[in-house]
Amino acid sequence: MTTDFSHLSALFLNCTLKKTPERSHTQGLIDISQHIMKKHGVSVEVLRPVDYPLAFGVYPDMTEHDWVQDAWPEMYEKVQAADILVLTTPIWLGEKSSVCTQVIERLYSNSGMLNDKGQYAYYGKVGGTLITGNEDGAKHCAMNILYSLQHLGYTIPPQADAAWLGEAGPGPSYLDKGSGGPENDFTNRNTTFMTWNLLHLARMLKEAGGIPAHGNQRSEWEAGCRFDHPNPEYR
Repeated sequence: MTTDFSHLSALFLNCTLKKTPERSHTQGLIDISQHIMKKHGVSVEVLRPVDYPLAFGVYPDMTEHDWVQDAWPEMYEKVQAADILVLTTPIWLGEKSSVCTQVIERLYSNSGMLNDKGQYAYYGKVGGTLITGNEDGAKHCAMNILYSLQHLGYTIPPQADAAWLGEAGPGPSYLDKGSGGPENDFTNRNTTFMTWNLLHLARMLKEAGGIPAHGNQRSEWEAGCRFDHPNPEYR
């Protein structure tokens, strides 16, 4: 088995509500995953979207729609350059953070773009998620995030999520002393499995040249190709 993944790159978007350098408990899980990736040669970058003037909206550049600033076009370049995207979030009121929702909306704004094969922009890339909180909702958040990523074109491997939940109600968060978070075997196992599954699938896709293009090219569909659709007269 190869453990050389030096031709891969990964981007973690930490959708915490806390600006750098304030401590982010979600970063604690990111650190585990990125440690494994870096050990095997992956180029890794971690960004906090909350640090940037991201506009709200579902267009690629919102300065063309009455916003004065929008850092998304530059962030999208990093997204598009990465073979692996991991969206990470805390839980608030049982949901992913508002920042995470905003990031998914902005990912959506570019999803209709096409790659050089005429497929949607995120084809051939893999996605996963990491979640922290001291209230219920981890699986709900993971379902929402992973569904969103695959809908936009990302490929999702098995066990593509991991989470840590503290005791319900007020109490220590993941990195707080005595939380038990960093020692939690279930979370450590799932974070490790997620990381390796992302690596394996990203390597497979990259070495195969991505997802085969036949049957999923919007450009060909618009040109009249119907890829064996049962009604050839349908237009």
